[in-house]
Amino acid sequence: MSDPARAAAPRGSGFWADTLHRVVRNRAAVVGGTVVVLFIAVALFAPVLSPYDPLKGRLGERLRAPSGAHWLGTDELGRDVLSRVLHGARITVQIQLAAVGLALAVGAALGLAAGYIGRWVDQLIMRLMDILMAFPGIFLALAIIAALGTGLGNVIIAAGIFLVPQFARVVRASVLTLKDMEFVQAARALGQGDFAIVFRYLLPNSLAPIIVQTSLRMATVLLTASGLSFLGLGVQPPSPEWGAMLSNARSYMITAPHVAMIPGLAIALVVLGFNLLGDGLRDSLDPRLRE
Repeated sequence: MSDPARAAAPRGSGFWADTLHRVVRNRAAVVGGTVVVLFIAVALFAPVLSPYDPLKGRLGERLRAPSGAHWLGTDELGRDVLSRVLHGARITVQIQLAAVGLALAVGAALGLAAGYIGRWVDQLIMRLMDILMAFPGIFLALAIIAALGTGLGNVIIAAGIFLVPQFARVVRASVLTLKDMEFVQAARALGQGDFAIVFRYLLPNSLAPIIVQTSLRMATVLLTASGLSFLGLGVQPPSPEWGAMLSNARSYMITAPHVAMIPGLAIALVVLGFNLLGDGLRDSLDPRLRE
């Protein structure tokens, strides 16, 4: 008998219905998607869920262990760790959406131009992408932060620029595969212009790899932003960003391990969720796995 996780969707279903059917039967994708949905819900409702003001310190309650009053304990200034982690999710979502959106917009435009126009345009864009990819990710982000300065906006710009080559390469590869297919040649024979061909046929048919890349790069942005904040070059205190919380907790790893453990676990869990979801989407959207 065939594995039910790989059972085909009902005959006659469309591409996206088939994909959804495969995603919900992929256990890793379901687990990752659940984590991502919970993460987004926490970010949206953080002001309602937080029992305390995340920025208000109480020195008389500093470094308290988890208890009924403070479920996840307090930090070095007496601030409630649970409230800070919940509000930190809002900052993380802002960085992820803005940085990935920036990278997607710029990378997709460059990838479409390189793949469809070709010739010297393709060579120029791809060599520029090669130069960006020659730098290790965190070092490229550090260089951009060093040039622009610290702060939330600059972290978004640094993470977005760092991700542009990945999206450009994915879109270019998809366009190179699609632009010589029969339906594109038919559209060109019917007199449709380049703009219509690119945005009506090539871009929509490139959505599958773009969606997978977007999910996976959400995790990359989280790690990059947290790393920059940990080094003191990202979101600045007293903002409850998870990387900054980890940095502040370094001196209390022995006396109050919960101060570092909680934001560290939050980062690991959310990164795992996006990676599991991305892997599940990749398996579900890969035409080679379709029956």
